Amino acid sequence: MSSALSASHFHNEEAAYAYVEARIWPNGPVCPHCGGYDRISKMNGKSTRIGAHKCYQCRKPFTVKIGTIFEASHVPMRLWLQAIYLISASKKGFSSNQLHRTLGVTLKTAWFMSHRIREAMRSGDMTPFGGNGGMVEVDETYIGIDKAAAPIKDRRGLSRPVRNTVLTLLDRETGRTRSMVADKLTISTVTEILNLNMAKEARLMTDKAMFYRTPGKAFSEHNTVDHGADEYVRKGDSTIHTNTIEGFFSIFKRGMRGIYQHCAKPHLHRYLAEYDFRYSNRVALGYNDADRADNILAGVVGKRLTYQTVGAKA
Repeated sequence: MSSALSASHFHNEEAAYAYVEARIWPNGPVCPHCGGYDRISKMNGKSTRIGAHKCYQCRKPFTVKIGTIFEASHVPMRLWLQAIYLISASKKGFSSNQLHRTLGVTLKTAWFMSHRIREAMRSGDMTPFGGNGGMVEVDETYIGIDKAAAPIKDRRGLSRPVRNTVLTLLDRETGRTRSMVADKLTISTVTEILNLNMAKEARLMTDKAMFYRTPGKAFSEHNTVDHGADEYVRKGDSTIHTNTIEGFFSIFKRGMRGIYQHCAKPHLHRYLAEYDFRYSNRVALGYNDADRADNILAGVVGKRLTYQTVGAKA
């Protein structure tokens, strides 16, 4: 039985380019400079770099890397594909240190590759959850410390650090999640987030936190469970619970604490995109590791990051 990583595109550079081109250009090469597609030929000179094409409309050469997360990267395409597969196949995440050791690249390069891949995982699909009266679980969790925020004092005058707040929606119908970083959880912020991400006919499922009460009135139903009273599933109606989203948070927290260990707030949205992506493309929904890797490749276009843009904080 051969390893999943024994495929030719993980080891041969020409095969790697062909693999990426087939997924980014399913109908043939498209010039990233002028958008042309009918007067393009592959460059086959002895000194020509692998994957080079020339557009005879604008007379400019290009490769499939331009306009993607791969642009201006000196990392071989085959190593990019290995990194994408490893990150997509690891349920709780794959650290930059591990990627650095596995691929033989520097730690700085591995860290930057990881963030570019997370950027490709970010979904631009803003279809409202809960269409056709579907159930949507919504819950919040706290991870790490916001070091840029001044500590706050409690009623006893004791200072405590501000935690990073995450709000997540889970559509039971599709099995997908959508997570975001929230500076504060207030009635107004929660109302805005739910109105932007949920259909009005959706059935909302939350705990009894006060900031869900008012926005919950905008949807066809709003059912709650009282965790403070040890209620986790409504008696008489086993569909009323937030256990599914608690399961998502369990995976997220085990990965963030056990694999990544630390995440600065400016990068948290990308880590959330990573966990949303893997959860929304999991085996239970019919996706295997190769499918997830291909779905990442489908999202690489138009998401180029520079090291200066990402910043130097891990």
